[in-house]
Amino acid sequence: LKLWYGPLLETGLFPTQNGNVAIVTGGAKGIGYHTVKHLARLGMHVIIAGNDESEGQEAVRKIKEETVNEKVEFLHCDLASMKSIRQFVQQFRAKNCPLHVLVNNAGVMLVPERKTEDGFEEHFGLNYLGHFLLTNLLLETLKQSGTCSRNARVITVSSATHYVGRLHLNDLQSRCFYSPHGAYAQSKLALVLFTYQLQHLVTADGSHVTANVVDPGVVNTELYKNVCWATKVVKWMTAWLFFKTPEEGASTSIYAAVSPELEGVGGIYLYNEQRTKSTDVSYDDELQRRLWTESCKMTRISDVGSRDL
Repeated sequence: LKLWYGPLLETGLFPTQNGNVAIVTGGAKGIGYHTVKHLARLGMHVIIAGNDESEGQEAVRKIKEETVNEKVEFLHCDLASMKSIRQFVQQFRAKNCPLHVLVNNAGVMLVPERKTEDGFEEHFGLNYLGHFLLTNLLLETLKQSGTCSRNARVITVSSATHYVGRLHLNDLQSRCFYSPHGAYAQSKLALVLFTYQLQHLVTADGSHVTANVVDPGVVNTELYKNVCWATKVVKWMTAWLFFKTPEEGASTSIYAAVSPELEGVGGIYLYNEQRTKSTDVSYDDELQRRLWTESCKMTRISDVGSRDL
């Protein structure tokens, strides 16, 4: 009954990734964990960026054991803290290694109204602004790592929820009216707009970097822990029938990260490893630019790829 989701991606279909380096946010569990595992299985050096040290180290241990790849590691990065993001980037740069793939995977869903360390509404601050800042601070390394034959890739995980999202540029923090679903949907729409604008900018300056957004589908992960009890009951009764497993949910992220079919292809929305149309408003060039400009102000960066930490 789950065949309509499409075939589970087979790692063996892709070329080995020896010598390539990836960062996966939220890579210690769920979709992120399986993304890391499959990239490691292909021989890639993978860094898990997460905010739970013990959880991250346990994931590293398990993935090393399963893949026989010792180049898997954990670095602390709390996407709800700009200070933590900047410290993570400093630690990564200290390794003097390239970066070929960045998977912006981490996120929260339907959390009660609360703020990040920097005072932003949590869905917008963590899901979107955290990844906006991280990507910009790593962009120069991505540009240096990409080549004409092997572009560096930025993969950002959004959601079908973006189709009902509304971006309120005059109230990005949902101060006028807070709805967990509305705030989550806005953050996922922002990620799509961000991806398209990023692709426009790297194309304009001739960089060998591509940026794509992926929709993992309806996946049985811990993100549903904040839904109401009635929804939890329905999920418990139907997950086996309608929900993807986390490994199935990771398939499109892996495809976007390593598939030769996407070499040099950017600015697209992928679902079940297929190019799909995102919501109409996501193609609004002016809205993309305005969100980017506002995000630069919020994260205190001056331009694309700012090196200032």
